[in-house]
Parts: sequence; C-alpha cells; structure tokens
Amino acid sequence: MATDADHEIHDHDRGLAFDLGTMLGRRRVLTLLAGAGVATLVGCGSSSGSSSSSTTVAAGSSSTTAGGSSSSGSSSGSSEAIPEETAGPYPGDGTNGVDVLTASGIVRSDIRSSFGEYSGTAAGVDTTVTLRVLDASTGSALAGAAVYLWHATQDGRYSLYTDAQQNYLRGVQEAGSDGTVTFTTIFPGAYDGRWPHMHFEVYPSLAEATAAGTPVKTSQLALPEDTCDLVYATSGYEASVGNLARTSLATDMVFSDGADRQTPVVTGSVATGLALALDVPV
Repeated sequence: MATDADHEIHDHDRGLAFDLGTMLGRRRVLTLLAGAGVATLVGCGSSSGSSSSSTTVAAGSSSTTAGGSSSSGSSSGSSEAIPEETAGPYPGDGTNGVDVLTASGIVRSDIRSSFGEYSGTAAGVDTTVTLRVLDASTGSALAGAAVYLWHATQDGRYSLYTDAQQNYLRGVQEAGSDGTVTFTTIFPGAYDGRWPHMHFEVYPSLAEATAAGTPVKTSQLALPEDTCDLVYATSGYEASVGNLARTSLATDMVFSDGADRQTPVVTGSVATGLALALDVPV
C-alpha cells in the first residue's frame, strides 16, 4: 500500500523534466523561462566552489556556529541569488489544487495554528524563522516584498493535502524596511526520501502574494543535521530518526548539488525554542 512518504518521493523534487512535464502551467515556470533561463532551472542548487557549513546547537544553550549567510548586519554590493527549487506537490498556492494564499487570515506571523474554518495547533519544537529578502543585484533590502512559508508537520505531513483537515504551518509576511520577515512555527519532521526542509516563495508585494500571483523566487531551507539530531531526540519526532538516517544532503533530490546558501544559522535551544535565520537574495 502506498504511503504519504511514497507519494512524496514519487512526486516531489524530481528535477527539470518532471517539473516541466507536470507543472508547465505554473505561473512561476513561465516567469523563470522568460527571465532566468532554463540553465537556472537545471542548476537549482548552490554554486560551485561554495564553502561547507556546520551548525552546532547545544541542547540547553543558545550557542551556535554556522557557515553561510546571517540575517543580521547590513549588505552592500551584489549577492548571488538563492537557488531556485521546486515547490513540490503540496504548495497550497493555487498551482496544485488548493489555494490558501487568497484565504482571509493567511497573512500572519504565527503559523502554528490553523485558521478560518479549520482548527488545530501543530505540535513540535517551537521555532522562529527569520528571512531577510535582498536584491541580488545590489545587496539592498527589498522592503515590501512578501514571503509565503510552508512546511511539514513533526510527522512529515502537509496541511491541506496529506493532513487535509488543517491549514496550519502556512503563512505570509510582508518584509519591513530592512527586508526582514519573521515566522513563529515548529521544527518540521523528516519524512522518508527527503532531507528536512522548509519551502518558501518570495513575491514582489503583499498584494501579489495574497492574490496568488507570480512569485519571483521559489526555494527551500536545508535544516542543519546537528539541529535535526537534537530535535528528533524529543517526543513526537520518533519516526524522523530513522527517516533522517536513510538520507543525506549529498543524496537529497534538491540539495545534492549543494546547500550552503540555503542552510540557515541556528540559535537558541530545543528546550527554550530555536531560531533560524538566513539572507535570501532574489
């Protein structure tokens, strides 16, 4: 019998040929082909020659070391754009059945609970996600841009699809004057066949996002292994231990070509809450 994980493996992140064959009607594909070229779609990973990163989070402290970008500080000059990735089969953006972006209540910072006609709160380790949206050509903050963030539950399900009676773990935020958006959520579990990750789309404005318009960038966050190990040792994440052990960044469908520019800096602790931060040049 096919499982939710099987469906995710078969349909999720299978590369250019699959995406063009099944999702050619997506508004973002047309935009990418016109503006970025097929080469960008084929690359959809980190650039060659990028340095490796490591992240360490103590279970009871807020000390962290990590390579890659940070959401703190200022930027100047150009930055390499974050890699373009597939939105997968469960985007909820109107391109694969369900459209949550036009629903009243989708603009929110705390995405742990369902809203509107749905009710329920996702269990898991409290996590804050801060993304700073930048203009890749100048390094300047993109004030007024909007980010739609979504990800799996602690047991690897996606609301509105494999967890159809909920719409939690999905939300939109408008970037402030410094280009920053912040979400309060839970740390997602690892399901069989994929490295732990979060999905996001960047829109030119809040109006464009909430009209389910055309995103300027679709990408994913690669969650650091050290942090995953700590989270998955806690109650509710038992299935993630084995699922994580059966994959790696080197073999993941999305991150096998490199994940340095998609790996957030981690601070905080499992006990008091984690914080993920990443610069997102688009």
